[in-house]
Amino acid sequence: MTVRELHRRDYRPEAKGILDGVRILDLSRLFAGNVLTQMLGDFGAEVIKVEPPEGDTLRAWKTAGVETHWKIYARNKKSLCLSLRDPRAIDVIRALVPSCQMLVESFRPGVLEAMGLSPEALHALNPGLTIVRISGWGQDGPYAQRPGFGTVIEGFSGFAAMNGFADREPVLPPMYLADGVAGLTGASAAMIALREVEVNGGRGQVIDLPLLDPLFAILSPQAAHHRLTGTVKPRTGSRSTNSAPRNAYRCSDGLYVGLSGSIQKMAERLFRAIGRPDLVDDPRFRTNADRLRHVDELDAIIGAFIGQRTQDENVAFFEAAEVTIGPINDAAGLVADPHVVERELIADYPDPDMGLLPMHAVVPRLHDRPGSIRTPAPSLGQHNEELLGRIGITGAAFDALVEAGVVRSGDGR
Repeated sequence: MTVRELHRRDYRPEAKGILDGVRILDLSRLFAGNVLTQMLGDFGAEVIKVEPPEGDTLRAWKTAGVETHWKIYARNKKSLCLSLRDPRAIDVIRALVPSCQMLVESFRPGVLEAMGLSPEALHALNPGLTIVRISGWGQDGPYAQRPGFGTVIEGFSGFAAMNGFADREPVLPPMYLADGVAGLTGASAAMIALREVEVNGGRGQVIDLPLLDPLFAILSPQAAHHRLTGTVKPRTGSRSTNSAPRNAYRCSDGLYVGLSGSIQKMAERLFRAIGRPDLVDDPRFRTNADRLRHVDELDAIIGAFIGQRTQDENVAFFEAAEVTIGPINDAAGLVADPHVVERELIADYPDPDMGLLPMHAVVPRLHDRPGSIRTPAPSLGQHNEELLGRIGITGAAFDALVEAGVVRSGDGR
């Protein structure tokens, strides 16, 4: 059986993943927490998404009126709609905690404590509970109480300052970079913490997960460069400050390719491929250090060659010459690419608004027990009765909470 067949086979509502039996109480909002729990949900964890009466903020991020972000990052989750300002809702959380292995929250530091749900209080209910605390800046430090949206963190971390061109303003990413990196980091951290409980018999860990720390972790060589040289690397656009050639080059059809000759043999292969074997021994381009010093001249030579050919022609030419190159795709080019189609990077899931909703397939891929997209994103409060029934809130008791506005949903239940 091929990897592709395995991948397709496990898109079934009844599929069980490796994390089957792990129950997560997700109190987070917006992107980072939803990425974290979506990833674990894909591998079988039961994710109880606790939403306020207005719903998770992610529901408001719409495209053409469709809750695209929610539909994608709330897949494989159950919705419990509670008004957490009411003490009775906090009692519901306390009653759910003993049966959970993990709790994820993204309140401003101190809010969880003010709700009576401090880590100490939660561990008194369930000593093995893994608690993931997502914030902008961390649970302590002088900036802990500052608003911590990803935009601020992407600027503060040094990312924006190194992104873009030297003669223009710093460029913030056009997507949720800090949140996404934190979500993926949080998923791995949560699994490390779960192993401490399940394998080592340890206590539940509290994971302090700011948006800042994981993003800085992938940028930290910038700090080493500054300490060693006393300088800050300038913005270089699509060029690399470590190797050359490396850039985005315009083709004759107005499209672009990304090319990298970051190892010596690749650069030499490139020179020969474009009919310039003389550049191999040219003192301007003989070594990587030489090429970095003369990168304007180097890019002019390579750009002139690429500019005479279409994107497809350039990709075919350089691939035949075993030079690293690829098209710079927009969304339309990506979804139509035969590699993306063959590998099923995009999963079309049945959806009432779109017929088929394209979303990213399960990442990463496991051969023997791959993850799966078992259920669509829930409607607001869809699982209220099921989840509260587990803790004995049924019938008149359930109706009383609904009447009081403690429990709410899109259909009034």
